[in-house]
Amino acid sequence: MRPMSTLEAWWESFYAEGRRWSGRPNASLVTEVAGLAPGRALDLGCGQGGDAIWLAQQGWTVTGVDVSPTALDAAAAHAQDAGVAAAITWERRDVGTSLPDGPFDLVTCSYLHSPVEIPWGGILRDAAARVAPGGTLLVIAHARSPEHHHADLPTLEDVRDELRSATAGWRVVTSELRAFDHAFADEAPKRRVDIVIRLARG
Repeated sequence: MRPMSTLEAWWESFYAEGRRWSGRPNASLVTEVAGLAPGRALDLGCGQGGDAIWLAQQGWTVTGVDVSPTALDAAAAHAQDAGVAAAITWERRDVGTSLPDGPFDLVTCSYLHSPVEIPWGGILRDAAARVAPGGTLLVIAHARSPEHHHADLPTLEDVRDELRSATAGWRVVTSELRAFDHAFADEAPKRRVDIVIRLARG
């Protein structure tokens, strides 16, 4: 068994506490992807699989990637229960060091925030490089807000700047701050604000 990285150890501890998701997909992902024709999708930082499972239910063939084996085990179990296990491949990776080979028709990067430092900008650019011609890159991130007020959270401009060189000539479909009510697991809903950027490769 290979040794755990500090990053992996932190997220293992996080997911070892049990169910960390509501069972529902990310609302912004549903909004942005619902009208796309299904193909091959890559879900980076898939956690316990909510987005990947929803994508598979819409007809996508999905590769879900996360650094935590505990999260991936939970995701695989949830996919089995949902009847879409055959449509999803789960990969244990540190996305700061490697990504699956592309191309993919859809690459999603949702909430790639971490208390352990990661090469966030490099991950976004590597993700863009995996998008097939005609494909879509979707980045969703926590924005600074009363709920997520940390100064180290990115701004919309920060995300666009990180992606600028890797997506030159791509079409901007969505680039906005989006407020919504969301609840984790069994907690009461809270008002949150996300950065949502969707780019279409020519």
